[in-house]
Amino acid sequence: MTGRVFAVASGKGGVGKTTTAVNLAAVMAEADRSVVLVDYDLGMSNVGAVLDVEPAEATLHDVLAGEADALDAVAEARGEFDAMVGGTHIEDFGRADPSKLREVAEDLRAEYDVTIVDTGGGLSHDTTVPLGLADDVLLVSTPQVAALENTAKTLDLAERVGGDVTGLILTRVGGSAVDVEAAVERIDAPLLGTIPEDGAVADSEEAGEPLVVYAPENPAAQSYRELGYELLGESPPVSFRDGEAEGEVSAGAAFAEVADEDEPERQSLLSRLTGGRLG
Repeated sequence: MTGRVFAVASGKGGVGKTTTAVNLAAVMAEADRSVVLVDYDLGMSNVGAVLDVEPAEATLHDVLAGEADALDAVAEARGEFDAMVGGTHIEDFGRADPSKLREVAEDLRAEYDVTIVDTGGGLSHDTTVPLGLADDVLLVSTPQVAALENTAKTLDLAERVGGDVTGLILTRVGGSAVDVEAAVERIDAPLLGTIPEDGAVADSEEAGEPLVVYAPENPAAQSYRELGYELLGESPPVSFRDGEAEGEVSAGAAFAEVADEDEPERQSLLSRLTGGRLG
């Protein structure tokens, strides 16, 4: 098996990058894929806190330091997928060798259908590594000008290192189509979808669950679900599509609208590998 690697990237923090990575992981697991989420924000690892993940034997930092194998750092997360979280101590950052991520990604490709790498925010040597090795780079930004300008820089960086940028995901979108159109004009990449502003996002993180698990019928959860299935080349289950509120801004609807203007319960892999001892 050769799995697919997604890198979820942004030009700065606070735009919903980690939230997007977490929810796409949960949706793709729901679609019956074996999924692992890698917390590659080496300086500010927070996936473990957002998902309330029980620590594994090792962390991603241990793996990148050559002190552990990749699967030793994998733990089960809420949402029927696995997660590889980073260390939380300042000393961990200095031990990690970013160049080893390529080897880690290849190990995970051999075990999982989907690997989602939550990259660090901003522009640095660390953040370039996943951009160059991923099959799909997903850019995440809010519609604000400053965030979009930073996202444009990330797009340029990804292209410079040979990254394959699949497109842009706009988060915290209000009801204005003008904001979406303006954002698309600023970023030279396809619009994959829009995620509406949703107060339940913060509540789900407090609960340690992906939004699509915590509040599956909420607008943002619906949009994440549609986006996740579309990235896999599939459609969401009928039950979820029927539940969309009238006039809701969904991932597919936003993509189709802009495109028309521009041109015509399962076990995680970790549980199965351990014979159910860890799940």
